[in-house]
Amino acid sequence: MFKGLKPIIYGGHEVWPLIEGGKGVSATNHASAGAWAAAGGIGTVSAVNADSYDAEGKIIPQIYRALTRRERHEELIQYAIDGAVQQVKKAFEIAGGKGAININVLWEMGGAQRVLHGVLERTRGMVAGVTCGAGMPYKLSEIAAGYNVSYLPIVSSGRAFRALWKRAYSKAQEWLAAVVYEDPWLAGGHNGLSNAEDPRAPEDPYPRVKALRETMREGGIPDDVPIIMAGGVWYLRDWNDWIDNPELGQIAFQFGTRPLLTQESPIPDGWKAKLMEIEEREVLLHRFSPTGFYSSAVRNPFLRNLEARSDRQIAYSTEHAGDHTFQLDVGVKGKNFWVTRNDLLRAREWYGLGFTDALKTPDNTLVFVTPEERTVIRKDQADCMGCLSQCGFSSWADNETNSTGRLADPRSFCIQKTLQDIAHGGDTDQNLMFAGHAAYNFKRDPFYSNGFVPTVKQLVDRILTGD
Repeated sequence: MFKGLKPIIYGGHEVWPLIEGGKGVSATNHASAGAWAAAGGIGTVSAVNADSYDAEGKIIPQIYRALTRRERHEELIQYAIDGAVQQVKKAFEIAGGKGAININVLWEMGGAQRVLHGVLERTRGMVAGVTCGAGMPYKLSEIAAGYNVSYLPIVSSGRAFRALWKRAYSKAQEWLAAVVYEDPWLAGGHNGLSNAEDPRAPEDPYPRVKALRETMREGGIPDDVPIIMAGGVWYLRDWNDWIDNPELGQIAFQFGTRPLLTQESPIPDGWKAKLMEIEEREVLLHRFSPTGFYSSAVRNPFLRNLEARSDRQIAYSTEHAGDHTFQLDVGVKGKNFWVTRNDLLRAREWYGLGFTDALKTPDNTLVFVTPEERTVIRKDQADCMGCLSQCGFSSWADNETNSTGRLADPRSFCIQKTLQDIAHGGDTDQNLMFAGHAAYNFKRDPFYSNGFVPTVKQLVDRILTGD
């Protein structure tokens, strides 16, 4: 047992202060969450478009048959509720009364509030708490309290928590079980990096977590309400100075990346094999996500293609003005595209290389793509099923007009399509592969020597030693 690590009281009984990070779509499910809870920790079912199963136990494909985005959005919400309910019930059964089961949702996912109500209503007594980030989930406390369920907001700064506390959480303090600090420079998936912070200048998490604790104390929140450190957590021995530290109060630890490589992990074997090949600095903090948030994923050919697409980008004016004095003569139809001389030459070069189609972005720029890429982009935009509250890629928004009012952005991608694909056996090179920045440890940590893939119980036992 790692020195100083003690169980905490959560959900009415003792659990290890070790939380399985919730990863959607379908990268954390009943098998992994149930096993994590059975090992004495807090398992997390992803309630982000979770899988449902037929009578034979086979995954039901999420096929959208409706003709309009709004109708497909309704199909998506029903899939999300049905899937998460099945996952929670199965996880609760696997846990066998040990540990605890949480669910995780993204506040900016399509229909987040309806999904939460639908899942919590049908899983009463099974869900201990709800973790929620990717946005400012003001209504999380009210929804969770309505079902006698704890809530654990995910934030990346004390400033964000202060806003949530003052506006809503202070009215439901008794159901606040913990606050998750997700480090924006270390965590995998979407994060809360603000426009005031530099993605290329990582900050030490200790002062940020200390500031978060001070903010919590200002609100009268006792020190035994844990701050859960998420992002970059691999060996507990690296966090020795955080445990039993009066400056920080009670600290717990969330593991998002390490549980991907277990026998119970639902991700395909090809994805698991790729994890063992990741090198240091191969995970990229980027802003291609249609959510508009920064996120971290493996810099594979999928991400490199998005980087290259954005590099093939030029600004234009619709009239002869300033230094935009040359008429673009490749990639576009019509004459109202004025560019600089240098950009005209670049565009002609891209055209000669096969990037013959120029697509408008919301920022008065053009990106050059192949005809094949254009076809895929336009089809994906047309097939949108409203998986986000608002989507930069398709311009969908969950509002009366079903639109953000901006041009659809070809520099992004359909996140539902790629996450569903990679989670169900799709090409790991041609899909978004979320991972935390410590994922290179799979290749270095002797625990995984000779391709060893542990059970969740073996992983939790290993973590408890400090390694």
